[in-house]
Amino acid sequence: MSDQLICGIDIGSAKISTVVATQLKEEDQDIDQVTSAVEESVEKAERMAGHKITRAYVSVGGPHIASINSHGVVAISNPQEGIVSEDVERVVDAARAISLSTTRQIIDVAPREYIVDGQPGIKNPVGMSGVRLEVDTHIVTASLTNLKNLSRCLADLDIENAGFVFCGFASAEAVLTDTEKELGVCLVDIGGGKIDICLYADGALSYSGSIAIGARHVTNDIAVGMRVSLESAERIKLFLSKHVHELSKKPKKDDHLDLSSLQLPEQITEVSTKMLLDGIIGSRLEEIYRLVGEEIEKSGFATGIPSGVVITGGGALTVGMIETGRKILGLPIRIGVPSEVSGLLDEILDPQYAATVGLILAVIRFVRSTLGWSNAC
Repeated sequence: MSDQLICGIDIGSAKISTVVATQLKEEDQDIDQVTSAVEESVEKAERMAGHKITRAYVSVGGPHIASINSHGVVAISNPQEGIVSEDVERVVDAARAISLSTTRQIIDVAPREYIVDGQPGIKNPVGMSGVRLEVDTHIVTASLTNLKNLSRCLADLDIENAGFVFCGFASAEAVLTDTEKELGVCLVDIGGGKIDICLYADGALSYSGSIAIGARHVTNDIAVGMRVSLESAERIKLFLSKHVHELSKKPKKDDHLDLSSLQLPEQITEVSTKMLLDGIIGSRLEEIYRLVGEEIEKSGFATGIPSGVVITGGGALTVGMIETGRKILGLPIRIGVPSEVSGLLDEILDPQYAATVGLILAVIRFVRSTLGWSNAC
């Protein structure tokens, strides 16, 4: 059974999560602080899985992420026998042969479509006849320094780095439907200190990016606006998000939220919800969505996402996220929750674990198609 395990470590801006997964037989910052946090997370996962982790895939995201779409062309090696997997590998390698700074590294090359003898829109050309094979790909790159630091964290714990996966892509694997991808959709993963974005057009990953702002900025605004500690501000934010439905049932004249149950050290027992929602949180959410809108425009696919926006990550649960997003972007918005997994359902079926669950799903699909399970962990 140990050779069927896949291990994933999601190193986010606000939390670190470790997941150990297996396929059921019936189913086809600071370097020292990060290392310490990863070690604690891994140890907990090892105890729960009953298995020593020696190899893991790692999620990566943040403003250092960049993407580019590239084209590759090759002659089919044996036109009489048709296109084989080696031809596909060669044309993808041709597409990834781009001019790249020595400070950056490619972490993913995703084929968007194949073209055989001028015929576009092909998802899998293997077995087709032709003499010329082309491919349009989406290439995601990351800061080499950042990647080396993450690899060093794992090496210090005697864990082999099996590969990197972009956080946005991982989250998309966990929460997007095939229909949404085919129609066109934008995935927005709102973390603590950054927002990762993946945009799908015509069923293919077509744009990736990241913004250096996240849910932690909302907490900072509450702390400043209410003159409380960051810890108290986070508790207020979570409490408000949890009780927002109760607030909607109150009479309009009753504008206060009872905070007495939080027992805040600042001894604040109530707050004006209008001041908190409109004066503090709302302003920051509007800024977040304007930045997201700029990324969508920059992608060149703004008119190609009729499925709208799917928000996930811990920040997606912030009160007012859906309403503000619809107002600023003018697009359909829903909250994405991980699916396609069994096991610790109560713990991981939550937007904040989308990238963690998606990391496993992305690796499983890759392993199935290329490596075989024995190389997974």
